Amino acid sequence: MTVRFVEIDWNGRAVRIEHAWVGVRNAAAPLVVFLHEGLGSLAMWKGFPQQLCAATGSRGLVYSRPGYGRSTQRDADEAWGLDFMHRQASEVLPALLQALGVHERYWLLGHSDGGSIALLHAAGAAGAPHAQHLRQQVAGAIVVAPHIVVEDRSVASIELARIAYETTDLKARLAKYHDDPDSAFYGWNRIWLHPPFRHWSIEAEIATIRVPLLAVQGVDDEYGTLEQIRGIQRLVPHTQLLELDRCGHSPHRDQPQALIDAARAFIHHLRNRNGDTA
Repeated sequence: MTVRFVEIDWNGRAVRIEHAWVGVRNAAAPLVVFLHEGLGSLAMWKGFPQQLCAATGSRGLVYSRPGYGRSTQRDADEAWGLDFMHRQASEVLPALLQALGVHERYWLLGHSDGGSIALLHAAGAAGAPHAQHLRQQVAGAIVVAPHIVVEDRSVASIELARIAYETTDLKARLAKYHDDPDSAFYGWNRIWLHPPFRHWSIEAEIATIRVPLLAVQGVDDEYGTLEQIRGIQRLVPHTQLLELDRCGHSPHRDQPQALIDAARAFIHHLRNRNGDTA
């Protein structure tokens, strides 16, 4: 996997985005855009994007959001706002796709915070208030352990993560994947533990989604209950659900083959039904 960098203009600031293309090289193959978790990065996906793309005959775009991996880091005094996932969905991702010359339809696969960002991006493509920012067409979305509301379980686990970061070798382990682990960790941790964030919800936004959805979650997810994906299905009734036994917050690590099989069936069925060639 060859890592590349591209510069985007975000909020009047030049931001460098680390990214890589994986999978098949056929321009007619479906494109899957991977959106990482709250402490993730391009490198932390490891071999999963390549494995999924090989199984689905797809091209893949993997990238690190600002503040993560080798992308431009968050300033020490810069705090993510309550709308940080909305901005990633409606500003950063469209700017990246434009900078890379992506004009075709694409699929989204997002994990955790990346799953929430995928939902918001798909909602924009379906007509949510920030739809004017979106210049591409979403073919469908696979959201893995996404958040649509803040639960007590999430906050409790994130508080434990803060303790681990400050008292164990977690910082050193994250430093293998992030130029500035403090940028990645505290950008995520502080906003999730910010008291007003307890009222964060994207239920109203995702109710507008019309594109196909597959929502996946582990039964043993330590960061959220199954009400997260079941809530998506109540709001977006055409959503397909996959609840995985013996699986925590990271199905692509705990149950990778089950997730790959579900993604392959989801993408291939919809492409065959629609007669898509890309």
